[in-house]
Amino acid sequence: MNWHLLGLSFITVFLSELGDKSQLAAIALSGRSKSTFAVFLGTSGALLLTSLLGALAGGAVSELLPTRILKAIAAVGFAILAIRLLWFNKEVEDVG
Repeated sequence: MNWHLLGLSFITVFLSELGDKSQLAAIALSGRSKSTFAVFLGTSGALLLTSLLGALAGGAVSELLPTRILKAIAAVGFAILAIRLLWFNKEVEDVG
């Protein structure tokens, strides 16, 4: 077991999920429900499943493409999202 990679993965996902819309949905669901444990199990299961799918997809794609190219694709994807959010997101500004 690579403990460094385990810790790095945990910290990265934990910090990226803080304040995420899935966390806000869990807060809203648990606020309306009497069974917060059921909300915890449901949201934990969903996060585990999406993380598993991401890890499996990443492992499969890494067999086809070198890591350097995968990192470049991810960087370009995030850059496109950032540019779109900064300059082409007029409908949000019009509503507020």
